[in-house]
Amino acid sequence: MQNYLIKNIRIVNEGRIIAADVLISDGRIEKIDSQINGINAGFIEINGEGKYLFPGCIDDQVHFREPGLTQKATIYTEAKAAVAGGVTSFMEMPNTIPNALTQDLLEDKYAIAAKTSLGNYSFFMGTGNDNAEEVLKTNDKRKDVCGIKIFMGSSTGNMLVDNPNTLDKIFRESEVLIATHCEDESIIKQNLQKIKATGRELTAADHPIIRNDEACYESSLYAIQIAKKYNTRLHILHISTEKELQLFTNMFPLKDKRITAEVCVHHLHFTSDDYALLGNKIKCNPAIKTPNNKEALWKALLDDRLDVIATDHAPHTWAEKDKPYEKAHAGLPLVQHPLSLMLYHHKQGRISLEKIAEKMSHAVADCFQIKDRGYIREGYFADLVIVDLNKPNTVSKENLLYKCGWSPLEGFEFPATITHTFVNGHLVYGNSVWDESQQGQRLKFDR
Repeated sequence: MQNYLIKNIRIVNEGRIIAADVLISDGRIEKIDSQINGINAGFIEINGEGKYLFPGCIDDQVHFREPGLTQKATIYTEAKAAVAGGVTSFMEMPNTIPNALTQDLLEDKYAIAAKTSLGNYSFFMGTGNDNAEEVLKTNDKRKDVCGIKIFMGSSTGNMLVDNPNTLDKIFRESEVLIATHCEDESIIKQNLQKIKATGRELTAADHPIIRNDEACYESSLYAIQIAKKYNTRLHILHISTEKELQLFTNMFPLKDKRITAEVCVHHLHFTSDDYALLGNKIKCNPAIKTPNNKEALWKALLDDRLDVIATDHAPHTWAEKDKPYEKAHAGLPLVQHPLSLMLYHHKQGRISLEKIAEKMSHAVADCFQIKDRGYIREGYFADLVIVDLNKPNTVSKENLLYKCGWSPLEGFEFPATITHTFVNGHLVYGNSVWDESQQGQRLKFDR
């Protein structure tokens, strides 16, 4: 493994920015100091002057589609896009084909990633109405699996969990984190039928009316009530409404929270006003909603009611998106651009660089108890990202790495560029040059 010395860079880490040198050896951060000299010829020196060093982003919610839906994406293609975007580790969802509803099927995904993923990886165990005993075997893998995923709203295949007995058993007996997609299916169906009764043609602008605030709130409330009953470690994914924010607190530090929440970049960036231009390109579940929700989400992120930022990267082919509203698939490809989006909002004055590192790296590592990652610390894995804040770049089809080949951000100019991404000390991506000679590693958890 090649070793590196990054000189004269500004390190964004643990609530401050310092100028320092960073020595990377054998995959880990060996030393951080104001000046590191006298290093032997076995180290490659990188000049970081004028640039910033971030801990690699950890995306706790992606859909990489493999196995079974590889016409949309593969673990290789999407992990490569993630690395180009500064995401060095990801946690992938179980609604692939077949659904990851057994421990053997779950391990099949790990085997694929071990051979093909350029980023570090973990995979959620999937839940259905009739596999509770299999799900709870994850307790024996609590140091090797990120968590259990429950779709408390519509999903792919046999993954909508609406049996109260199943939910009660898993929440009661799980020793690992439970992550939930919270939307109330009965409310969604009622809203859909009400709009259909008008006889007009539905469009993407109807999506936040059908999948409305109430559907999200009632489902999140239900999950929290069960979690509180059993003191379950619950993490609610992609919060999208102002109303849900009353369910979360900033009265405790993250390490003491039993109930945490995630917000996704698209809910921080788009609003329902954008359906007029982007239509089904931004159709996703839960829906992108009215502007007041976006403003409330930003406030809750900055005051720590919302704990982490993720993407919910969910690619579909353009043929699947370019259909009438009701037939168009829900989901956005985003994993190549989450850090760039937050750096855009930093330039707009919404968020500090230190807060970006906290919400996209530190807090994710703390939330999931990831071992030796998420911070720029001596002894930690060298998952690192170098950013040039003064080098704009524009999203185009030509520079997209997603297999699906499109993005709702095409034509958007970011004010900054990710120049280097290290994964486990390996420079996978440097100034648009790739070194794919090493794969990422399976994430480990301190539980």
